[in-house]
Amino acid sequence: MLKKKAKLLYKNNSFDILEEGDHVTCAVSGKEIPLKNLNYWNVNLQEAYFSPFEVKKKFKNNKN
Repeated sequence: MLKKKAKLLYKNNSFDILEEGDHVTCAVSGKEIPLKNLNYWNVNLQEAYFSPFEVKKKFKNNKN
């Protein structure tokens, strides 16, 4: 399978695929997230996160 980064529009409980691909990149860790495993994102920032750990890290850093 050819690896290609997807471009998404993140919504409150779903996302739209704007450009086809098989993964997105975590905004905090840079890890690739297969679309089938994508569970964490921020609608306002339009960012994806690999896990709750990255979400916590992102928002902890924003408070400083």
